[in-house]
Amino acid sequence: MILATTIAALMAAQAGTAVDVNDRGPETRDVQYDALVSGETEAAIERLEDARADNPNDPALLINLGAAYAAVGDYAKAEEAYRAASVSEERYELELANGDWIDSRRAARMALLSLENTSN
Repeated sequence: MILATTIAALMAAQAGTAVDVNDRGPETRDVQYDALVSGETEAAIERLEDARADNPNDPALLINLGAAYAAVGDYAKAEEAYRAASVSEERYELELANGDWIDSRRAARMALLSLENTSN
């Protein structure tokens, strides 16, 4: 599966809107990128947690959830979300803000490293 998404920096890596490219064409899923970028962190957390109930293994969702928790200083929950993304059976390519492509597990590991540097 290939997903086009954007990773930006808000305390850690975070994925943008995920676009699932399949036989029917692109399918977009909202992972609260715009809310996070605009500082609506608490609202993003609520929406991401709701979405997680339906799709608990979505790496883009988990990475953004981790970024949101890191932004509000809840590093334990951020770490949990990033770790879940790093071992998720769902796996796809994410597009970084600089245009590079990266495996979702690698993006989650990078976010964990960033979190360690932030929380120390």
